[in-house]
Amino acid sequence: MTSPQPPAPASPAGSADGRAVPSHPLAAVWCATTRGADRVPAWTIGLLARLGLAGVFWRSGQTKVSGWEITDTTYFLFQDEYAVPLLPPDLAAQLATTAEHVFPVLLVLGLFTRLSALGLLVMTAVIQVFVYPGNWPEHALWATALLLLILRGPGPLSLDHLLGRWWRARRR
Repeated sequence: MTSPQPPAPASPAGSADGRAVPSHPLAAVWCATTRGADRVPAWTIGLLARLGLAGVFWRSGQTKVSGWEITDTTYFLFQDEYAVPLLPPDLAAQLATTAEHVFPVLLVLGLFTRLSALGLLVMTAVIQVFVYPGNWPEHALWATALLLLILRGPGPLSLDHLLGRWWRARRR
């Protein structure tokens, strides 16, 4: 036999959501901020990650081209400065330039988001290890946002979400 539970303490007057109102002004600000943050939908973080990462990688890709052509400077950098192992420099330049244009567009659309984020995560790891090892704080931020997209997906404001709904409805 279990003993009866004591009644829950009554919440102080003035608390609209049933939470206790803190007596210290800083605690009140903290509680109000936390309640406000709790109301932000989680998918907005993924949307901001998609858009922010797309901007970073798209701008980087744009530095590698002139019109539709990869610049000679890009090929030179991959030949002489970026020591990417296992790939010929010309192929590495073409792959990196293509990835920095295709994956950001897919992220903005929210199409093949997890695959695009994985591709950019691999690219980020290669850049970190072989090209700019000193830029680890920036790369850690990119990797964190990319991992968020890989693990949580793009959210409801994406083509992946719409296609998933369509696919599930079609299979019924």
